[in-house]
Amino acid sequence: MRTRGEALRRIEGAAFDVCIVGGGATGAGCALDAQLRGLRTVLVEGADFASGSSSASTKMAHGGVRYLQEAVRGLDFHQYRLVEHALRERARMLRNASYLARPIEFTIPCFGRFEQFYYAAGMKMYDWIAGQANLCASQSLGRDEALRRMPVLKSEGLRGAVSYADGQFDDARYAIAILHSFADAGGDALNYARVLAFEKDTAGRLAAAVVEDQVTRRRFPIRARAFVNATGPAADFLRQRASPGAAQRMRPSKGVHLLFPLDGFPDARALLVPKTEDGRVIFAIPWQGRLLVGTTDDEYQPGDALLVTRAEIDYLLRQLNPYLSRPLDASQMVSGFAGIRPLLNAKNARDTKTLVRDDEVEFDPHTGLISIMGGKWTTYRLMAERTIDCVQDFLGGPVTACPTRDYPLAGSGQWDRPPGLSSLSQKYGTLAGEILQLADVDSSLGQPILDGLAPIRAQVVYAVRREMAVTIEDVLARRIGLQWFSWRSAVQAAPVAGRLLQRELAWTDAEAETAIQHYTNQVNRMLNAAGLEQERN
Repeated sequence: MRTRGEALRRIEGAAFDVCIVGGGATGAGCALDAQLRGLRTVLVEGADFASGSSSASTKMAHGGVRYLQEAVRGLDFHQYRLVEHALRERARMLRNASYLARPIEFTIPCFGRFEQFYYAAGMKMYDWIAGQANLCASQSLGRDEALRRMPVLKSEGLRGAVSYADGQFDDARYAIAILHSFADAGGDALNYARVLAFEKDTAGRLAAAVVEDQVTRRRFPIRARAFVNATGPAADFLRQRASPGAAQRMRPSKGVHLLFPLDGFPDARALLVPKTEDGRVIFAIPWQGRLLVGTTDDEYQPGDALLVTRAEIDYLLRQLNPYLSRPLDASQMVSGFAGIRPLLNAKNARDTKTLVRDDEVEFDPHTGLISIMGGKWTTYRLMAERTIDCVQDFLGGPVTACPTRDYPLAGSGQWDRPPGLSSLSQKYGTLAGEILQLADVDSSLGQPILDGLAPIRAQVVYAVRREMAVTIEDVLARRIGLQWFSWRSAVQAAPVAGRLLQRELAWTDAEAETAIQHYTNQVNRMLNAAGLEQERN
């Protein structure tokens, strides 16, 4: 990827075939697909890349066990097709960026004979739907084998378990890898570039997007032949910018995830809790040295704070703890995050839990705006394929073959990594060598950001120079992941990250101190909402 300054200079005043608005998974996927089909493409994102829904997922590339259950119970072919498509795309996600994604075994504890038969039959159907894309065959396990594989399970009353495989991935880094691939293919992307309005031609079609650079506050138009709305939960906002009075389509929901020390949990097996008080399922998944527990599903109103509350923590632990031999306590929580699901509304849906996680490509014949709405991370590539098919049809040319089905993302390939640097290769793949080169030039950049933890200072510099990081949160949350590993560690690392950003972005001392204090206050708000003691830097 280019530096942010270089990208801004290339985009300002230029004209494009396609302008993608939204820098999450779907927008990035659309941009890569369009550029590879030969369309000159630009992507703009109003905040940081993947700063919304795309970095607040359960980190699972999956077909959706609960969706399959709903399909069978309700004889819902729509849900069935969603699972089928997602299972095919799951395999592609794991194959196209194998350093960021892996198969992981899930265990479903069973406390009765019929329960075990029911889940075993369901997972065999899951295997069958996946077909050749299946990761491994599901199994019915006896009690002893279930406890051997998942020793944290409560043994009292346990009859056995059912195991199956799904995918797991680093969502924020995966989005960056897609964008890096897009830039390598000649595309232009810019974060912190908010679309304020559209300009139209004499026929009422969109001709330009008026963009404000959130860093310099400069405004400029981006001219394009086609515009794609890939803004996730904010899709209605952009639709109404293009066509005032457009009907609301989105019904977003809030999902919360908690992170705990991995103590006692295996690092390659996850737990699915099949019964909760609101009829959903929750997961306890090992993720980058932590235990990720989630998720909730509650109605979200625009403007509500996206914080993990004590009530949400208590809810998740209330569902999980009856299955554990040593219950978790809220005081053990080290981090957490909340995100918004971009759900499409349905007339008969009672609440967000009953909404199908499907997507829709909407074409507005009056303005020409193409909106991709709904969906989920696992199907991002398929959603992008359908969207760019629509773009090519709108532009009047032939709809060409989609090139992204088997397209290795940036960082893929073989790399002989030095011992002790596996953490770098797991985030950057073959691009880890570029970070090592920074440390070779300046040995101080080879030092850890925080003593005792893996991330090194060169990663902060790389995040600015090659990944357009602008804030401390951009670096510690989405580029490096330290904020998800530990809120308190992130606060302690903020001064080091802030001073490195100061050097790279030419901040004054006052600007650096303000950025460090702002980040500290932000994380302390999270700690406070979760009922945990605040941290001082």
